[in-house]
Amino acid sequence: MASTFMKKTPETFGKCVALLAALTAPTVWAAENDSDIPARQEVTTIHSKTLTDQQFLNGDKGGSDVVLGGVLSLPQGEGTFPVVILQHGSGGVGSNITYWQRTFNAAGIATFAMDGFTGRGIVSTSADQAQLGRLNFILDDYNAGALLAKHPRIDPKRIILMGFSRGGQASLYASLERFDKMWKSADYSFAGYIAFYPDCATDFKDQDVVMKRPIRVFHGLADNYDPFSVCEPYFKELKKKGIDIAYHTYEGANHVFDSPYTWSPVREAKTSQSVRDCKIVEASNGQLINEQTGKPFQYTDACVAKGARVGPNAEAAAQATTDVLAAVKEMLSKP
Repeated sequence: MASTFMKKTPETFGKCVALLAALTAPTVWAAENDSDIPARQEVTTIHSKTLTDQQFLNGDKGGSDVVLGGVLSLPQGEGTFPVVILQHGSGGVGSNITYWQRTFNAAGIATFAMDGFTGRGIVSTSADQAQLGRLNFILDDYNAGALLAKHPRIDPKRIILMGFSRGGQASLYASLERFDKMWKSADYSFAGYIAFYPDCATDFKDQDVVMKRPIRVFHGLADNYDPFSVCEPYFKELKKKGIDIAYHTYEGANHVFDSPYTWSPVREAKTSQSVRDCKIVEASNGQLINEQTGKPFQYTDACVAKGARVGPNAEAAAQATTDVLAAVKEMLSKP
């Protein structure tokens, strides 16, 4: 059969052989712009604890020990680097974490992507936020910072905390002086705090007393998961007290507007729990109280809503990228 094929179509056969050779030959590939590809990555462990919110607020060192994971991505170059800790939201480590990792690496800044779920046996808390106390992420971030401050390739004076949604709440309230003194190692300080679309439905004691470092917030005005309107009074309160806080808002941007999956439409996250209609306050004993009922807050309370719009907004994400890089540059320039 092969000889017949050769006699009748020698040119075609020759082309097939050439194609086969090309397909099986080793490929040499080079990226035109590889600045966002990490020069080195290290997967490491962080020792933390799993606590109730009441334990965290009372400084209770009990709870259960947990080993979490994180990925350190170092940019190209020699010497030490500033680093941004990236703390995910209720859906776990997602595409936006990768986006910011690559964005910062391209700018010569290291990143540390925290995973606060896998070590705890959690995949997502979106539909069941009661699986994990909201304040655990703050402790995790403090412990990650302490680990990074000792790393030979990281500048311990230039560690920035950045979080998204549930992680954004953590990065925002990690700035509280009370929490810092209660839970964070005194061996290092954060150079700044960046919060993307955080939840601000809870009033904590002494929440207007914060560390003397910049706080920057980035929020979509169409966000109905963690609405900016819930956060704005708190931000204005801090501003009145002379706190270095600034916030950027983006018209038409929904929750997780910084997703790089710009081809994906905004969708309704029908099962996701939101406390947008709740008012939660910290009592003297560290319990979180639903102000509407006067009882300890639970995710079965009537104020807990379900469903929110989630999805990318390319224009807002591009502007936020510019705004964040400017904010980080400013933070790193401060003594």
